Amino acid sequence: MQEDKQVDLDRFDRRILDVLSGDGRISITDLAQRIGLSKSPTQARVRRLEAEGVITGYRADIDPIRLGRDHVAFVEVKLSDTREAALSAFNKQVSSIPEVEECHLLAAHFDYLLKVRTQDMRDFRRVLGEAISTLPHLAQSSTHVVMQAIKDDSPSILG
Repeated sequence: MQEDKQVDLDRFDRRILDVLSGDGRISITDLAQRIGLSKSPTQARVRRLEAEGVITGYRADIDPIRLGRDHVAFVEVKLSDTREAALSAFNKQVSSIPEVEECHLLAAHFDYLLKVRTQDMRDFRRVLGEAISTLPHLAQSSTHVVMQAIKDDSPSILG
């Protein structure tokens, strides 16, 4: 199936995705019970959703604070060149920085927004100076330090 093609989902598919997004380790038996289908059709639907690329994987959610990485900063990045080759070079290098948790290309007064997670301000300054400031075509950056996360989870996209 084509990767970028939208998949038609019925109410059972949407319910499966809603339940799995909250508990990816739920058994097929429990999932079937929660969505109101028997085990075999539920399992077939999950396999189809995986094969169609709707379900892209399962993962453990790790608490970064327990790992000592509770300092979060958002960095606005403006590039000196936004032609495709420059964007590709930036994308490749920024993807290799482990402290960059998210990187988004935007239509805004700046080009990228980075979410950077480090241990503390000293560690952030190191990442900024040694990694972010050396990114290709970086013309300017502006940092916004998070004081408190009010909501820090991914809402259900099926809402």
